[in-house]
Amino acid sequence: MDATLLPYLVLLAGLTVVLGLFTCLARLIRRRGSAGAGVGAALAAYEEAFRATSHASHHEIRAQAEREAPADSPDGWHRRPKRG
Repeated sequence: MDATLLPYLVLLAGLTVVLGLFTCLARLIRRRGSAGAGVGAALAAYEEAFRATSHASHHEIRAQAEREAPADSPDGWHRRPKRG
């Protein structure tokens, strides 16, 4: 192997390791839900630009998490919301 390629290979290996660590960190933050609004927005912008299907899935998962199932009353009858 030529000695002139060694610095480039070291740089490429270092960059690969750093990007891999950032990917693992993003997964951990997203799984725990501990990302702040700024970090969550930055990750969403990144996903929108580079992974369009992942971005769409992210919004669908957030919408599902925000939905609440209607609760039944204790006696088993379904309540209807009051109109007025």
